[in-house]
Amino acid sequence: MLKLFKVTGFKNFRDTLTIDFSDVHDYKFNTDCVSNGLLSKTIVYGRNSVGKTNLGLAIFDIVSHLTEKNVTPDLYDYYLNVESERRTASFFYVFQFGQDTIKYGYDKDEKRRLISESLWINDVLIFSYDTRENKSDFSGVKEVSPTLNQDFEGIESVLKYMVNNTALSNTHPLKKMMKYVSTMLWFRNLEENRYIGYKNKSTDYFDFIFEETVLQEFQDFLHQSGVEENLIVKADADGVKRLYFDTKTPLPFLKTASSGTKALYTFFYWYKTASDVSFLFMDEFDAYYHYELAESIVQLLEKMPDTQVMLTSHNTNLLSNRIMRPDCYFILTKEKITALVNATDRELREGHNLEKLYMSGEFDV
Repeated sequence: MLKLFKVTGFKNFRDTLTIDFSDVHDYKFNTDCVSNGLLSKTIVYGRNSVGKTNLGLAIFDIVSHLTEKNVTPDLYDYYLNVESERRTASFFYVFQFGQDTIKYGYDKDEKRRLISESLWINDVLIFSYDTRENKSDFSGVKEVSPTLNQDFEGIESVLKYMVNNTALSNTHPLKKMMKYVSTMLWFRNLEENRYIGYKNKSTDYFDFIFEETVLQEFQDFLHQSGVEENLIVKADADGVKRLYFDTKTPLPFLKTASSGTKALYTFFYWYKTASDVSFLFMDEFDAYYHYELAESIVQLLEKMPDTQVMLTSHNTNLLSNRIMRPDCYFILTKEKITALVNATDRELREGHNLEKLYMSGEFDV
């Protein structure tokens, strides 16, 4: 699991922004929001343009150079912070797998090329290099891969090269890390299917629903969400199967459904096809949802015990100890990200109305 993340100089994060998933407090309620001693279900709030979307893009930058998974074009345009004097973006990850800890950091330039890279396993340096200072230390590589050819000239990522050319057991922490990164998923719950990670392609996005059992499950899901119409699949004149509302005159789903219903389709697609996702970031996940529906989606995600979930939202109705807990709600500003529990001198308890406190300015950071 992801234990800690830092980013500097990326998009609107001029200074270092740190989020610590190990900052778990001693709450006895909503324990499903914590897994293996780390925060596993979180929601991020913040004013418009403070960087909620960019926080997700920053966390998922690691996907682009360690895996071949999909990265929707244009998401990483204007890569560097324009106000920073440094001409690189810096990313630092700490992963925890059982008793093993992996620390991985790197810098990229405006063209997203690696400038430096460092790796530690259980606080032992495996390798480190910085092309700006022409400095390197690969002395620990042999401990992981004794027979690896250490001619790294022209290698984009030493970590990726080392893992791809070393026979590691499935229990090795690097193997676990690569599996974790390759099953991370970022997506926007909007009309377009914009996503990062998990799959190389989502060519089944429009037709996975054609299986009878899946169609029935999606129809039931819509009914539970307040959409009363039934669904059918039928072939059009061009021979292509498409999804329709089962009305007197069938209406094409993707052309006539509301924005909220289309968002439900996107959510349902990923919920069904990415059940083993390691880290799920849903940007503006409830933009089109009624507050009760947003709450039911959160409760559904809380039932995914092996998945770290981070949501962004403006919906203050979700700020409730009945749904999560004060160490799982975060406020993002242009300078930092702070859990509610750390944003006030008040001792937050289960009986506190978090939404009321938020609206009254209790957590102004």
